[in-house]
Amino acid sequence: MQRTTADIYQGAYGTTGSTWLMAIRGVVAIIFGIAALLWPGRTLLILVYLFGAFAIVDGILAAVASVQLRHLTNYWWIILLEGIFGIIIGIAAFALPGVTALALLFLVATWAILTGILELVSAFSGRAPVRREWAMGIAGVLSIVLGILLIAQPQAGLLTLVWLIGIYAIAWGFTLFVRAFQHREPHPPMPG
Repeated sequence: MQRTTADIYQGAYGTTGSTWLMAIRGVVAIIFGIAALLWPGRTLLILVYLFGAFAIVDGILAAVASVQLRHLTNYWWIILLEGIFGIIIGIAAFALPGVTALALLFLVATWAILTGILELVSAFSGRAPVRREWAMGIAGVLSIVLGILLIAQPQAGLLTLVWLIGIYAIAWGFTLFVRAFQHREPHPPMPG
């Protein structure tokens, strides 16, 4: 039997013993959102530099792995190229943080839209009454709206991106926190 997205969410958060994970996710999102609103310039620069550092470290590790694999496969050079490419992209992130931030904007937009779609599918899959799923539905709509705004208005400025992400994180965190307490309410078992 194939599991749906709703089944996965229900399995992960469906028991009262695991709802604290959802509440913690909500609190972390709220804290991140507040930090982004208080320090938007630093938040954007930190995101870009974290990506740059990751790309460089990952590239170095791929290059080292490729050298170790050269005796095992004829295609070790592909991993070497991947490593070199990662190192170049990482260096570019540090050298050109503005370009990297714009690329990051489009990645965040895509992530927000896909996340929103999955949240809406989960909320309205019929697994539970709509009165219990409204928070997840709102989180899904917020995610999709954020993604569309980011794609439609990239010229609005990258600091605006950080503000939108901060506001979104607070709203999304709040809905997750509310949803965690909704799962604590006793509810009748779902029909077969």
